[in-house]
Amino acid sequence: MSKLKIFISIIFFSFLLIGTSAIKNETRELEKKINILTKANAQNERNFNEVQLDYYYLTSPSMIEKKIEHLGIKKYIHMEYSKIFLSIENFINIQNKHVMQKTLDEKKVQKK
Repeated sequence: MSKLKIFISIIFFSFLLIGTSAIKNETRELEKKINILTKANAQNERNFNEVQLDYYYLTSPSMIEKKIEHLGIKKYIHMEYSKIFLSIENFINIQNKHVMQKTLDEKKVQKK
C-alpha cells in the first residue's frame, strides 16, 4: 500500500512539474508578443501624433500666412481651396491615380 502511495505521489508531482513548465513557457511567449506589440503601438502613436500635428499646422492658413510674412516672400501665390486635402484618404486616392497614370504612360512609351 505504501508503494502505491509513493507511486501516485511521484506521478502527481511529475505531472505538476511538467504542467508548471509548460505554463511558464506559454507565459514567456505571451510576454514577448505583448512587448513587441507594445513597442509597435508606441511607435504608431508617435507617428500618428506627428502626422496629426502636421495636418493641423498645414491646414491652418493663418499659420502659413504668418510664416510667409515673417520670411518676407514676395511672390507667394495662394493655393486654391480645391487643392487642399480635407483628409488623408483624399490625398492617398489622388496619389494612387497619379502613380497609375505614370505606369500607364511608361507602358505606352515601352510599346513604341
